[in-house]
Amino acid sequence: MHKKEADKLNIDSTQYTTRLSRRYTERKQYTTPRPGRISSFIPGTVVEVLVKEGDKVAIGDDIVVLDAMKMKNRLKSHISGKVTAVNIKPGDRVAKGVVMVEIA
Repeated sequence: MHKKEADKLNIDSTQYTTRLSRRYTERKQYTTPRPGRISSFIPGTVVEVLVKEGDKVAIGDDIVVLDAMKMKNRLKSHISGKVTAVNIKPGDRVAKGVVMVEIA
C-alpha cells in the first residue's frame, strides 16, 4: 500500500488537512446554469413541443411536455425572450441535462 499525501480543503475560510479520493478530485466541476437554456431535469420522451424558433415567450409559458416516470411534465420558461433554437421534436427520447430549447 502506498501512502497518499494530505490535501488542503478550505471551508468557510478555515483550512483543513484531509485526504481526497480520486473520485472526488476527478469529478465534473459545477458550472452555473445559463439562464436561456431549458434542459430536461429527468430522462423521458418528448410528447409535445409548444414553441418554435422565433416565438416570443414570457416567464411561466409552457415550452415542452415531457413524459417521464408515467407523468406528463410541463417545462416552463423561466425568462422572457425569443426562442433561438429548438433541439428536439415529439417522440425524441432525452437524457437528463439535455438542452431542449434555447431562449435569448
